[in-house]
Amino acid sequence: MPNRVPDDADWNDDSTDDDEDFDDIPDDSEEATIPCPYCRRQIHEDSQRCPYCEHYLSEEDAPPSRKPWWLIIGVLACLYVVYRWIAG
Repeated sequence: MPNRVPDDADWNDDSTDDDEDFDDIPDDSEEATIPCPYCRRQIHEDSQRCPYCEHYLSEEDAPPSRKPWWLIIGVLACLYVVYRWIAG
């Protein structure tokens, strides 16, 4: 019994077309971009933060900022006054 060498017709399966598989995948160039309000580079529309300048795009996404130093000193001074009044 001789060994049969497969020809091109045996390797091609007409039931799957490779070109059709890639039609559903969105192209990277189709993603919506906007300019960063700080550095003006194009970034993805859904970004919370610019990957180039690392500024947050909205106040809601930004981490909470530190309190001003004068506010902290004022609160501590008031607590000290209340302590001295109670301890008396």
